[in-house]
Amino acid sequence: MHDARSALANPSELLLVQVYLSLGALVSAPPARSRGSHRDTNPSAEEVTVEDWPYLDQAVLRPSRSRKVCMTCHFFRHHAGVNCIPLLTCQLHQGLLAQGEHLTHRCKGWTDDMTRQRGWCPEVA
Repeated sequence: MHDARSALANPSELLLVQVYLSLGALVSAPPARSRGSHRDTNPSAEEVTVEDWPYLDQAVLRPSRSRKVCMTCHFFRHHAGVNCIPLLTCQLHQGLLAQGEHLTHRCKGWTDDMTRQRGWCPEVA
């Protein structure tokens, strides 16, 4: 099994990953749901707390005119909120993104999506 740190070529990326690992900031993605599935009557603890996260402000987010925006980041997730209104989240900062900011902003912790770096299923390669 490959180590996530071995896939990084840049020493500063390796240092950043080590810091995230030491802080326990790397979290797994919630289970995916199909479009037609219904919402659980007993949501997991992660889904409940996501709605309580604060919105990220300009101190964390900065404008970006490249492909390095929140939507292309490894830590970006979206969840179905109340009345199926999407909640855009950053798992790294544990904060919510205002609608549209995921297309035009990023933070200093932007990390390329792991599927882009290592492929869809690197453990069988």
